[in-house]
Amino acid sequence: MEKRPQMLQGYRVLDFTHFVAGPTCTRILGELGADVIKVERSAEGDHVRKLGLVRDGMSTYYFQHNHSKRSLALDLSKPHAKELILAMIPKIDVVVENFAPGVIAAMGFGYEALRRINPGIVMVSISVAGQDGPLRTKPGYDYLGSSLAGVLDQIGETERAPVVPPMAIGDVSTGVAAAMAVGFALLNRERTGEGQYIDASLLDTYFHTHELAVPIISLRPGRWSPKRTGQLHPTGSPCGVFKATDGYVFIVVQQHEIKRLWRAIGRPELGEDPRFLTNRDRIKNNLALKQILEDWLATFPHRDSAIAALDRERVPCAPVLKLEESMAHPHMRGRKTVRRVSDRAIGEFDVPGMPVKFSGWPDRTDVKASRVGEDNDAVLREVLGLSDGKIAELYNEGVLLRAPEPAKPAN
Repeated sequence: MEKRPQMLQGYRVLDFTHFVAGPTCTRILGELGADVIKVERSAEGDHVRKLGLVRDGMSTYYFQHNHSKRSLALDLSKPHAKELILAMIPKIDVVVENFAPGVIAAMGFGYEALRRINPGIVMVSISVAGQDGPLRTKPGYDYLGSSLAGVLDQIGETERAPVVPPMAIGDVSTGVAAAMAVGFALLNRERTGEGQYIDASLLDTYFHTHELAVPIISLRPGRWSPKRTGQLHPTGSPCGVFKATDGYVFIVVQQHEIKRLWRAIGRPELGEDPRFLTNRDRIKNNLALKQILEDWLATFPHRDSAIAALDRERVPCAPVLKLEESMAHPHMRGRKTVRRVSDRAIGEFDVPGMPVKFSGWPDRTDVKASRVGEDNDAVLREVLGLSDGKIAELYNEGVLLRAPEPAKPAN
């Protein structure tokens, strides 16, 4: 019996992305079996090839966001390079790009142009604010999306400036959302035969993270606005970061769980205290409750023993781990949330795993990231059937590019 392809095996993706949001989308598709062909437009390749630790033409930053892809490096200023891309389109299922709106169309690869060649093509454009609207021309970085979405304003201490999260939350989340949308669009194509254009933006993704405040503001215009509350949550109590003897503990308790907390800290009488009867009462007296909890935490010799006491009563809590502590945790290692990978230049190192687990698809650790143009010959042979002689001509014409050889260390 013929073995059927699994997951996204057999689908081909043309990747015009750079930095993080777009590469996250295509990296997920590649991990799930799609043949992702990353188009790089210079011998230097994606800008992030110079970020992180860099050794012999490979960077940790590039590897993390662009493994599971092949690199096709072309000088797109040359007409023949554009002809090669357009010739590939009938054999491409998905195109992903994250240039500023309008740029991909100006290059000759906009959705309308591509669907005339391949009506079933699925195309994704990722930008900071979307393909239409007054903000469409904004340059696109994660923090601009969080600023415009009213997210950044809520992070930090009450009387101080907003705080910048030191990770690409919006970029990665938008990439995940875009990958999800590609899967749905491909399913729709299987049913209808029709392709689709997907407009993904960091602003839309960030705004989607507001879980409570948006409807309240709309119903109480001018009467309520969320405020920065630092280590305590603005609308739930107790909910926040509390100081322990040797670190911090996050505690979050809903109304139906509050008796567990009083038992855990040995203060059942607080269940009758009018300051703490309801969530609204506790919010009004948040600082008093914080002091009670931190005084209790201080009675333990270390954070873990306090967490054990909370765990015995199933009070929702967690240690606030440093990143290196999280990476070393056996839970994270066991689930391949942190996974060990290898590169011929960099050696063995850790990268994040997939954000979801599939019963019928393995978590891959044998992933590889290509050097600029490393897969030129294979891609052009497989997709367009070009001969070795024709490929050699393209190199001679400067249409195909390769990464320069790493400089040899001095003796």
